[in-house]
Amino acid sequence: MTRGRVRGASSAPPRPDLVVKVGGSLYQRPTALRRLMIQLEDLAQTRTLVVVPGGGPFADAVRGADRRFGLDDTAAHRMAILAMDQYAHLLARLAPAAVLVRGPGEVRARRLNVLAPAVWLRRSDPLPHSWSVTSDSIAAWIARELKAGGLVLLKDVDGQLEDGRRQGRVRPRVARHRLAGVVDAYFRHALGPRCRCWIVNGRHPQRVTQLLETGRTVGTEVV
Repeated sequence: MTRGRVRGASSAPPRPDLVVKVGGSLYQRPTALRRLMIQLEDLAQTRTLVVVPGGGPFADAVRGADRRFGLDDTAAHRMAILAMDQYAHLLARLAPAAVLVRGPGEVRARRLNVLAPAVWLRRSDPLPHSWSVTSDSIAAWIARELKAGGLVLLKDVDGQLEDGRRQGRVRPRVARHRLAGVVDAYFRHALGPRCRCWIVNGRHPQRVTQLLETGRTVGTEVV
């Protein structure tokens, strides 16, 4: 199998066990990011996993262009999604057998599907075109559309903190201000009512394994 090759479409994609959003903050930790992608690839041998990329430095470049040129909301939104595609290409290269996919029809079981979402979102994008919608909300929408068993946001933090302590569970519709700074402002609207979600530190990839095997891990469950 060639790394990063886009596979053919299917009319009945499998329901993912997890959608895993790999945050852009992990770009700053190359050793941890490589280890994470290899771990996800191993887990995908017996499951259906879909990786959604963050924006990382690629989205930061779009923010810089917006500040300099005053882009309209739709242009900035679409450029930021293309930034996710750039990160997707990088992530697919870090796991030898990962496959780059561009929509739900290309998702396959028992492999690591790394989603480059720009083509899909160009055809169907109900999300507001605003910086209040980042890759967190896009990942939540994707998990909802794919009817995934759960969503994991892998970040460079141990979960949601309050007074310096990690919170085991939060309810986004009640405690939306608690989530500020960890997920984007629109996230509580994008997350499906039946989608289980966790915020987990991506520097510890064994926590994703623990979550899949036991349903619990170190992090914050968003309920």
